[in-house]
Amino acid sequence: MPTADERSPLLRKKSYYSGAESGSSTGDVETGSSSDGVSRLAKDGHPDMAKKMHLLLPAVGIGIYLVAIDQLLAVAMYSRIGSELNALNSTSWVATSYFLTLTSFQPLYGKLSDIFGRKECLLFSYAVFGIGCCGCGLARNMTELCLARAVSGIGGGGMNSVVAILLSDIVPLRDRGIWQGYLNVIFAAGTSTGAPLGGLWADSLGWRWSFLAQTPLCVIAWIAVYYVLDVPPTSRKNWLAKVKQIDFLGAFVLILAVVSLLVGLDCGSNLGWSHVVTIVSLASSLPCFIVFVFIENKVAAHPFAPGRIIFHRNLFACYLSNFFGSAGYYGAVFFLPLYIQAVEGYGATMSGVLLVPAMICNVIASLLGGWVIKKTGRFYWVTVGGFGVLLFSMLPLMLSTWLRFLPGALLGLALNAGGSGCGITTTLVGLLANAAVEDSAVVVASSYLFRSLGASIGIGTSSAVMQHVLRSQLLSRLPSGEEAHWIERRVRESLDIIKQLPQREADVVKSSYQVATLGAFTPTLVFLTVCFVVTFWVKEAPLKK
Repeated sequence: MPTADERSPLLRKKSYYSGAESGSSTGDVETGSSSDGVSRLAKDGHPDMAKKMHLLLPAVGIGIYLVAIDQLLAVAMYSRIGSELNALNSTSWVATSYFLTLTSFQPLYGKLSDIFGRKECLLFSYAVFGIGCCGCGLARNMTELCLARAVSGIGGGGMNSVVAILLSDIVPLRDRGIWQGYLNVIFAAGTSTGAPLGGLWADSLGWRWSFLAQTPLCVIAWIAVYYVLDVPPTSRKNWLAKVKQIDFLGAFVLILAVVSLLVGLDCGSNLGWSHVVTIVSLASSLPCFIVFVFIENKVAAHPFAPGRIIFHRNLFACYLSNFFGSAGYYGAVFFLPLYIQAVEGYGATMSGVLLVPAMICNVIASLLGGWVIKKTGRFYWVTVGGFGVLLFSMLPLMLSTWLRFLPGALLGLALNAGGSGCGITTTLVGLLANAAVEDSAVVVASSYLFRSLGASIGIGTSSAVMQHVLRSQLLSRLPSGEEAHWIERRVRESLDIIKQLPQREADVVKSSYQVATLGAFTPTLVFLTVCFVVTFWVKEAPLKK
């Protein structure tokens, strides 16, 4: 019988599974061998573990809820944050700084959880996330806020990916869509309450309390996981030997590549596309991405995104659909609230409330996709249909924005969220169905890499287009002179300025924001078109009952 080690599934004391998810075997993380029994358990789950999901789900659900509520808190109130800090044109960095570290650390958690254990990584992520939230609440300027958001992203990456790896440890593959749907219910509860709460706090207590209030919840989550999860001892290797297995070089180069791209896009929209910083940043981004791929394939002894997995013909289409789908989803959900506040004139609270139906559609579609997979044992056409709805959502979203018909725009956002919820859930099942058993942890963590990388680039690209279009519209439509430049600069720093302008200038600003929002949706449409086309290359694989 296999002996248990730190890579074994959680919530048990019997040694029934050695858990070599990332090329590890019993007692040796280097070998990559696994027995037929291990393969069967990893593929089919374990009945004893499945019975304890009622204990595991609430414990990890607190963290899932925190990650969800945090994202929508920021979305609902980022215009208020930018206005208070006089940096509205830089508020996309509130999201991108978070997704930047999320992008780089999520795939690392796949390897870290194999080395240090699932429980240790989950506790670490809760602690770091709480520290980051506290820093956000105490930030004095946009720079400090973005740095604190980056710290939160380090923790948030583990709160998502480690839980997904736990699910792949315990639940049979055919049932994973359903259990992923349950987690999405918790996630949707967070997003549904996060948006209105964020707006309410921003309009009453202040946006800082929406971050500070998350810190005690992190403490509760930490305590719950500490006492509920029963993990075996970690490996006999000392901590230094474990640390040497972490691909820090790959993570650093990936951060450098993404930062270069996002800085270039941001500077291009604010300083001009011929500015030296813009040119240098954009020119250095592609070489950094190439170096990252080289490191993962040729240099790193333990790559967190190994080429044999990322570029596997049965997995690559799922990863690309995750990337472009997330880019399109976040491009829509991030900029529609700004349109609602700048053009329609609603406050942060109502802006958050109007996002709730979309979040409900997200979880319903996710559960529906999981239910169809469970009943049919197939995921291909569910995936194609989900991402097809995601692409179609841009029609009512863009048309209604152009016509200033808010109900139609909200319908488009609901379809967008529903298509994303279904497609992301089903592609996760597709990845696990086509992956080797011993690679399941890395496969799951890499899916989060592509999602968060897509979110970062999607928001950054849409923000660059929006700021460029907004600046051009304002300067071309406002009366020439110093006053026009003052208005252009100030309304891109704070929405509160619109209320102080004469009616004619205020109408010009609102109309400019309307056109700029359409501009922001343009790269979103491109991303989702590519996503839908790529989805047809997803490989079907039968799922056992």
